Amino acid sequence: MGPLTARLLLQRGRPKSDRLGRIRSLDLSGLKLHSEHLDPKLLGRLKQLQELDLSNNQLDTLPANLGLAHLRVLRCANNQLADVSALCQFPQLEELSLEGNPFLTVSDNLKVSFLLPNLRKVNGKDASANCTQVESLNRELTSRVRMISEELVASGGTQVHVASVPDKPPEAAAAHKPKARLVKRPDDTPLGLSAPKRVRASPAARREGSPGGSDSSQAALKLEPLHFLQCHSKNNSPKDLETQLWACAFEPAPEEGGSGATSQTVATCGGEAVCVIDCQTGIVLHKYKAPGEEFFSVAWTTLTVVTQAGHKKRWNVLAAAGLRGLVRLLHVRAGFCCGAIRAHKKAIATLCFSPTRETHLFTASYDKRIILWDIGVPNHDYEFQASQLLTLDAASIPLRLCPVPSCPDAYLLAGCEGGCCCWDVRLDQPQKRRACEVEFVFSEAPGRRVDGLAFVNEDVVASKGNSPGTICLWSWSQTWGGRGSRSSVAVVVLAWLQWSSTNLAYFSLSTCPDEATVLCGDEEGNVWLYDVRQLLRQPPAQPAPTQAPTQVLRWPQPWALGQAVSKTMVNTVVADPTFSYLTALTDSNIVAIWRSRPHPGTTDTA
Repeated sequence: MGPLTARLLLQRGRPKSDRLGRIRSLDLSGLKLHSEHLDPKLLGRLKQLQELDLSNNQLDTLPANLGLAHLRVLRCANNQLADVSALCQFPQLEELSLEGNPFLTVSDNLKVSFLLPNLRKVNGKDASANCTQVESLNRELTSRVRMISEELVASGGTQVHVASVPDKPPEAAAAHKPKARLVKRPDDTPLGLSAPKRVRASPAARREGSPGGSDSSQAALKLEPLHFLQCHSKNNSPKDLETQLWACAFEPAPEEGGSGATSQTVATCGGEAVCVIDCQTGIVLHKYKAPGEEFFSVAWTTLTVVTQAGHKKRWNVLAAAGLRGLVRLLHVRAGFCCGAIRAHKKAIATLCFSPTRETHLFTASYDKRIILWDIGVPNHDYEFQASQLLTLDAASIPLRLCPVPSCPDAYLLAGCEGGCCCWDVRLDQPQKRRACEVEFVFSEAPGRRVDGLAFVNEDVVASKGNSPGTICLWSWSQTWGGRGSRSSVAVVVLAWLQWSSTNLAYFSLSTCPDEATVLCGDEEGNVWLYDVRQLLRQPPAQPAPTQAPTQVLRWPQPWALGQAVSKTMVNTVVADPTFSYLTALTDSNIVAIWRSRPHPGTTDTA
């Protein structure tokens, strides 16, 4: 379709007229229009236009100055729109259709209600539910601002320093119970989103100070809890304190964010649900349910897709897998599953994408196999055609996967029930089914389960499970360099980090390479943080003395949150790349989100 002409507008306009200024209804649907075809000078001549149909075209944006001040009905279904900000130019709009725009999100629906005060219908449904939610969010934000201001006034206008909640039973704490505030989402939440319970922690439950790590020159991060969510409950019941939460991953930051850009959106999984949460507001942006499934792992990738208009877009895809052995590929922004891979006959323990090949996905299963898939790029209907590239056999169940950062297309590390193993994953080799090439041995406990595994930088690996009460830091390059032709090699240990002495397993550790930080939860509801930048800066010739944690976060005990829970275990803890937000998952169906505060003398840009 070429540029619009006055003749075409007269042909498709109603009532029939020889003047554009008399047209009240205009149908431009199904013309394969691109955004540049919408000429503001031409459309601006439609002074009396009240109804415009732009559906079934290839629009990725609306020009900001169309001049249609009297427009009351706008249909833009089945396009490629990615933003709704331009709709503010239609203040009289009463009906709006945006269905079938895969790059719009649930939050865009709320934004529309805010921008268009006269809106009565959205996608054929009553818009009052969205308006109610916008008003609720406004009230909640106002309440939060009031709470913060009261805290600042009470502290004399200085920064509020906080302490941990004492470990007291409910009876002993009755007179000192923190002022935990329970906030529920309205019952009329749109688009099938559940109503997560959110608790805003009081000042008495904010932060546990540093116990004095080995690098005393490095100040502990200042972290404050923002939200405690219960968004994975069965049937959205607030009484569900048993659903296990297993994994979380931060969404990749937009590339246009530049250096230092970060994402405040995190995906969490547990039970039959995958949730996508805005860490700043605590709002569940999307929730995907698969009845009968139990999700164990999630992973993000960013694909380059070509729209029907021929434009390239970067699109974040979330992979989720678990008990059924299926990998579901979720179009998060549109809120639906656009592909499923029947990857294994048994449950999938974990999965991860290649850091260099955006369509390559590793899945690790209880069938003692790791499979490398190419999920491909979706077609115009957002359908995937996955293909299997490699099968890696393990001697025991693989629990954690880590492509080696210095050679991610060549080697894959896995923490397994029987130890730590490495596979050759080069695709230019003829064998499509391969056994473990090297087993890494920890002298303290050979053959012991490795249930935590992550790289701190391109060389240093953090692993857990091989020695009770500690986390091991070891060198990939030194270990691999001393391997020779052996199929079993002892790791070159750099240091040990002090951790819980529990005998319980499956507490997953993570790292934040940009901040040189290792993180791990424990059986008491604590989050252990280790700043290892000094060790990375000057690797020791001999294993360094055991390093104490730089900081231990102790969130409010369950009774302080109004929950009938005797104990909370932190299964997983993950920070975003810039350590702006930290998310922890528990075995009692609680998602905890902390925010990092600047050190004294710095500016808070959050």
